[in-house]
Amino acid sequence: MAKTAITPTRTDDYPEWYQQVIKAADLAENSDVRGCMVIKPWGYSIWENMQRVLDGMFKATGHENAYFPLFIPLSFLQKEADHVEGFAKECAVVTHHRLVQTDDGKLVPDRNSQLEEPLIVRPTSETIIGSTYAKWVQSYRDLPILINQWANVVRWEMRTRLFLRTAEFLWQEGHTAHATSEEAQAETMKMLGVYADFAENWMAMPVIQGEKTAGERFPGAVSTFAIEAMMQDHKALQAGTSHFLGQNFSKAQEIKFQDQNSQIEYAWTTSWGVSTRLVGALIMTHSDDDGLVLPPRLAPKHVVLLPIYRSDEEKSQVLTYVQSLKSELEAQSFADGKVRVMIDDRDLRGGEKNWHHVKRGVPLRAEIGPKDIAKNGVFLARRDTGEKAGVDRAEFVVSIGQRLTDIQNNLFQRAAKLREENTRTIDTLDDFLAYFTPKSKSEDKQEIHGGFALCHFSEGADLDEFLKKHKVTIRCIPLNTPAEPGKCFLTGRPSAKRAVFAKAY
Repeated sequence: MAKTAITPTRTDDYPEWYQQVIKAADLAENSDVRGCMVIKPWGYSIWENMQRVLDGMFKATGHENAYFPLFIPLSFLQKEADHVEGFAKECAVVTHHRLVQTDDGKLVPDRNSQLEEPLIVRPTSETIIGSTYAKWVQSYRDLPILINQWANVVRWEMRTRLFLRTAEFLWQEGHTAHATSEEAQAETMKMLGVYADFAENWMAMPVIQGEKTAGERFPGAVSTFAIEAMMQDHKALQAGTSHFLGQNFSKAQEIKFQDQNSQIEYAWTTSWGVSTRLVGALIMTHSDDDGLVLPPRLAPKHVVLLPIYRSDEEKSQVLTYVQSLKSELEAQSFADGKVRVMIDDRDLRGGEKNWHHVKRGVPLRAEIGPKDIAKNGVFLARRDTGEKAGVDRAEFVVSIGQRLTDIQNNLFQRAAKLREENTRTIDTLDDFLAYFTPKSKSEDKQEIHGGFALCHFSEGADLDEFLKKHKVTIRCIPLNTPAEPGKCFLTGRPSAKRAVFAKAY
């Protein structure tokens, strides 16, 4: 068997492979607080690149950044019934504001410091932001309000996994208020499109844009839309959501305004967000059995230069060459900025340094020693394909942008091909069960659970119970698909459209 940097491999044990990729790439680790994570510099650099790009997209569509409190009064959550029901089991609650020391030296909450009203540690901010908007809005002239905040949130998850599902995570949440339903619905779809654009053109991750069914909607929303992606184990991952909230939160929080006819109306609101879950999506979409694979547009570094020498004389010659090459590469453009280059001149063996950057997913690695300098070239390796070849220095410099673009495009096409090959149109119960019944890929290897199934459906308790039993969910009803009358694969009831079914994270 070929030796791989990551053990176990994807085929052997996909969930453990995922954890080992994170460890090998030095992205994050579990913290001393149950269910929380420490995001390490390389992992945080990826998130910072995501933030930078998304922030630019939000501002280009007219949004501004602001910040709202971490703590939400319990009474705010209770004002919207569906909302409180949806989040009640995940809330962290603050009840005291002071500690005291007992006789045996332990710190405990001071019984005399109990808060008059418990505070919820932000699971999402519709209620606290809605309360603020109610103070800001009096007239139709005050609308629309288009605000985003970058923040952390807490949802008390019982089963956690780094980046994908943690008790505390980082995200952005957009919250807007509008004078008309049409404006708010247009905003909802616009931001869904922004997320799809980012996923496909920056993350190189193909997504399906669709509407969630009633049972999968955000608590308190009129309608929820999402982007859904297929991971390499054929499971779905919800990568972003955009919600049309109607007037539900406006009525709960009293966001009212006087319209052009001097009539008092409730505002129409939206909310939308993505989180550090996108880092997990990036890992599971592209990485391989040697570690992380990064799309160049989001990679912290595009190229790592690896100097090779055996003496002080060679060292001086090689480092001079490498430094000048770095400057030439950094003067080149790629995507929305300059090429990002690093030199790794640590006192380590060449093989060890090389594997370090393979596992961290750097798109291009260039080894440079006296023999390469004699040819005025570099020895170049691509992370996505593993291709290696000697390349002329001048050609390398002028082609760097195109090389990175080729890697970006290859990663997207590879992921799109995986999804296409593992999507089925299914019309019968027997075919559905056969598709989602685990099948062993080969002897002693992990089980593969189908992929995406496009099925007619009819919502109801019977379908909910069936899907729960088989650990399958309705991911979304794809947008821009024509009406196609049919019958639910389970109940035979009439159905107007197909939905995407999958096992999911």
